[in-house]
Amino acid sequence: MKRGTVDSLDEVVLAMGPWQDDEGSVQLHPGDLGWNWSLGTQELADALRVWRRDEEIVAVGMVDDAGLIRLAVAPSVDGDEAFARRLLADLAGIGIVETRRGAALRELLTGSGWVDDERWTPLRRDLTAPVEDVGLRVEVVDDHNVRDRVEVHRAMFPGSAFTLERWQTMAAASPYRQARCLVGYGPDGVAVATVTVWSAGEGRAGLIEPLGVHREHRGHGYGTAITRAAAAALREMGSSSATVCTPSSNVGGVAAYVSAGFQQLPDVADLRRPS
Repeated sequence: MKRGTVDSLDEVVLAMGPWQDDEGSVQLHPGDLGWNWSLGTQELADALRVWRRDEEIVAVGMVDDAGLIRLAVAPSVDGDEAFARRLLADLAGIGIVETRRGAALRELLTGSGWVDDERWTPLRRDLTAPVEDVGLRVEVVDDHNVRDRVEVHRAMFPGSAFTLERWQTMAAASPYRQARCLVGYGPDGVAVATVTVWSAGEGRAGLIEPLGVHREHRGHGYGTAITRAAAAALREMGSSSATVCTPSSNVGGVAAYVSAGFQQLPDVADLRRPS
């Protein structure tokens, strides 16, 4: 295992794309790296852990300040017990692991006494058929409306430090070449909802991260509308499905995605090191 470097970020993003399929739970996605890129390349690189086999990247982890690592594992090593043991040995100092694929690693962790932590609900919408009309005026974000996107985001998440400069940093990065930000406008022309969608390439699962409605405009169906707009954008970009994962405790959020045509998949728990 090696820590990420600024020079390796594009290589890591490129390696993770083919791992995003329509089977099983949502795992760490290139779009997750794209969103965190807004904090700056060095900060993102410092958070990444990269595993290789014969020089090929086969697993990527992103560590956050809470001592949690979010993992993506290549299908070629999903059931590889020897590789799982190597991964586990490299997790010293990590208290919580999010591994929604990596069957061999999950089995090894639970067999070593790791216990369930926060539970998450993955949701997926197949994009074979066209998405129904969203019933909301939706614009793709560019220089003329980016301030609306930032304002709505900050109103979605109290205490958010998201800024115009952070959006510009994110939009200039390589993952955003396969991404789009959308803003939805209410009948009076006021920005009410926003979302960012991330493709992993043609015929692969795309990611919604993040999505929300301005706190002063909730309760009007804008959440369902912007979710459908997100799915439509991913379909236009060639994604095979739209995926998202939300805390299982967010019952209203899960219901909103289901109402927008997403299938609720079985819950999956993070795993916490035994105390």
